[in-house]
Amino acid sequence: MIHLKDINKTYQGAQPLHVLKGINLDIEKGEFVSIMGASGSGKSTLLNILGILDNYDSGEYLLNGVPIWNLSESRAAEYRNKMIGFIFQSFNLIPFKTAVENVELPLFYQGVSRKKRHQMAMEYLDRLSLAQWANHYPNEMSGGQKQRVAIARALITKPQIILADEPTGALDSKTSVEVMDLLKKLNHDEGITIVVVTHEGGVANETNKIIHIKDGLIGKIEENFDHHANRGFK
Repeated sequence: MIHLKDINKTYQGAQPLHVLKGINLDIEKGEFVSIMGASGSGKSTLLNILGILDNYDSGEYLLNGVPIWNLSESRAAEYRNKMIGFIFQSFNLIPFKTAVENVELPLFYQGVSRKKRHQMAMEYLDRLSLAQWANHYPNEMSGGQKQRVAIARALITKPQIILADEPTGALDSKTSVEVMDLLKKLNHDEGITIVVVTHEGGVANETNKIIHIKDGLIGKIEENFDHHANRGFK
């Protein structure tokens, strides 16, 4: 599903920064993968390239067999809207919109009618046990509730891939476990391919495969077969 071959990325500045130095990576449909590395290792840059938010300088990126290279902004947005759901550390909710309005937003961009998108957003909030918070604003919610709203927003377009950038970074440990359990359940029940970028070993250990990135290169890749057996699904 995701195929990267010899991906390089340099940020030009007074001091050019070679962030990705020949990344080779394959992620199959339905995998639950974490990309783990220290700050500055290139993991967020890699996620931005996967999410078609940033371009690469050389190499090859195939998404579902389609080459992703120098797409126009409208084509890139179209692919993102259809294929990819994003979850961010800082939630990226719009503060002056309610939970249900935030969740509806991707459907607004897809031209779905107001009634239909409201109905779908309520369904997703209900699935994530947030129906009673539908008309609350982000500043009235806890971190865990905000992240669940963000997950509902990511899911509403029925993406094939979810890219999560430090999704537990702003949460306490109990809420972090809840969010990871939710992602595991989505992966298990619906077969959504999920890629989590993290620097936390505890988060990475919840995924099936851990890809270590260091200084812009993929290091070891660990298969994590026993995590389902250990934890079970809630």
